[in-house]
Amino acid sequence: MSRSSTEIVEELIDAIANSDADKLLGTLADDVTWTFFGSHRFAGTFKGKDELMNGLFAVIGDILEDGIKLHVSSIVADGGRVIVEGKGQARSKAGLDYNNDYCLAFDVEAGKIQRVREYLDSELVTKVFGRG
Repeated sequence: MSRSSTEIVEELIDAIANSDADKLLGTLADDVTWTFFGSHRFAGTFKGKDELMNGLFAVIGDILEDGIKLHVSSIVADGGRVIVEGKGQARSKAGLDYNNDYCLAFDVEAGKIQRVREYLDSELVTKVFGRG
């Protein structure tokens, strides 16, 4: 039985919350793109799993105590498009709270997340993660 697009996105959110790299990678297409909007060290597009893991998730692991727990306030799906709104909960190793607000747009194709567009508070990213 195939999973719905929403179930695949929920699996990714759970993988991030639990710092489960294997589970996270299992939800992503090999040529995934993840685009951040705004003006912060992550702004732009990560292309492919390696770039995403090394340029984003490795940095998150280095800076945050225990990953980001996303408290989802809404999920809306239309076929392969899934929109998630939520509030993150995290703390940096330097003792700074990182409780960002998120809107993420996912495109799921053939059972894998193909594209992600992420909107968040750029100032908070810079405060906790620096300019890079």
